[in-house]
Amino acid sequence: MKLVVAVTGATGAIYAVRLLEALKTKEVEVHLVLSHWARETMRLETGLDEENLRQLAAHYYPENDLTAPLASGSFQHQGMVIVPCSMKTLAGIAHGYAANLIIRAADVTLKEGRKLILVPRETPLHAIHLENMLTLARLGAVIMPPMPAFYYHPRNIDDLVNHLVGRILDQLGLEFELATRWCGGEKTNLNAGVPKFGANGRQVRR
Repeated sequence: MKLVVAVTGATGAIYAVRLLEALKTKEVEVHLVLSHWARETMRLETGLDEENLRQLAAHYYPENDLTAPLASGSFQHQGMVIVPCSMKTLAGIAHGYAANLIIRAADVTLKEGRKLILVPRETPLHAIHLENMLTLARLGAVIMPPMPAFYYHPRNIDDLVNHLVGRILDQLGLEFELATRWCGGEKTNLNAGVPKFGANGRQVRR
């Protein structure tokens, strides 16, 4: 499987790292693009640098390299993920303004009818953000904001990150072992022994 993964400067760099780690274990051929601000956010939030991420990908391209293979529809791949996706990048894709390789590759992905997954990271959202997302959803893009779920009793940030990355892998048709799936009520005993909390925020004693 061949995928394009792009990382922008929005907060949430850990989602990109975990996705790249998961794809590497599955021997997926990843073509990676980092924006300038993605590198800065990565350093601030995770302590990792560009070289750390390049080691998780098969190929790497600078964001301004519009001669890269993935800038052309003739470059065959099975999908593209932008994680996290900034509002600037989202707007560029929605309006066909291919100012860099990330937006151009996303534009190509849409025009060729391939899967495009966007993980937008912003809150609150104003009308322009929502209209851009609606435009892209109507064009077939998958909009996956990193909204945490709590039915599986996450114990830490890793659990929350893994859950979202697992959902991304689902969209790509890839099996994952990062999180347990919902299987209905009490059957979903994902983390036995994990503290539960009442409406007052206090831990419920079992």
